[in-house]
Amino acid sequence: MFKYCNLPFLHSRQLSTSAVVREKWDLVTAVCLERKPVITKPLSKIEEDYKTMQSRIEFERSLKSDHEIRHEKEQKQLEQLKKGVDIDVHLKDTAQDLVDAGAEEFAKFKFASRVTEADSRNDLKSLNRKLDKHLVLVTKQNVGKDNLYLLPQALRQDGETLRQAAERILKDTCGSNLKAMIYGNAPSAFYKYKYPSTARKDDVVGAKIFIYFARYDKGQLEDKQVDYKWLDREELGKSLPSEYARSVAQMLIDE
Repeated sequence: MFKYCNLPFLHSRQLSTSAVVREKWDLVTAVCLERKPVITKPLSKIEEDYKTMQSRIEFERSLKSDHEIRHEKEQKQLEQLKKGVDIDVHLKDTAQDLVDAGAEEFAKFKFASRVTEADSRNDLKSLNRKLDKHLVLVTKQNVGKDNLYLLPQALRQDGETLRQAAERILKDTCGSNLKAMIYGNAPSAFYKYKYPSTARKDDVVGAKIFIYFARYDKGQLEDKQVDYKWLDREELGKSLPSEYARSVAQMLIDE
């Protein structure tokens, strides 16, 4: 009875296995190159209030510094001198002189603007824009009949690993002047899509994209022929195809 019940199961499994058609896919490697924020974000109202509270608590619990003790001592000596008390004291550069000099120097200091010239010109090619945000590199690429801004990507070549492909793509796109570090030997995200039936070649149904994460260090793109942009999270979401953008967003830290 057991064998009789199991035979149809084996037969159907063999039929389903033999009926599977192996699809051919292009293996594509992409690199998500990110520049970290250079400056901190402006504090929100609640953050400002919390900062003020913490500063007040820290001041109340703190001990007097050597400068404060010296200043109090000199103030007492000056009061005694005004009263005619003869004391042996030499006040050349007092603590108050240091305070006045510091206040004068601080009054001349000008904080740099958070809005750079690249922000004013909306220069999407500049790394000197949106200094308080994460920026991601995208390059203009031909996808079928469309020209889209996507992460730097290319087909994996025979004999190379996905990680080696990512290193090659980064160098081919950015040149040797730009320095970056790829994190991990395994991809951080994955996305696949099928080609339109009219665009398929050699029975390849679509592309599987393995996305590596890289962190920008220094330098600029050398190839002036490459059409590229440095986009923040919001701009990136609008530039990439929706499903592709969703896959990329999962590997990025929220701002």
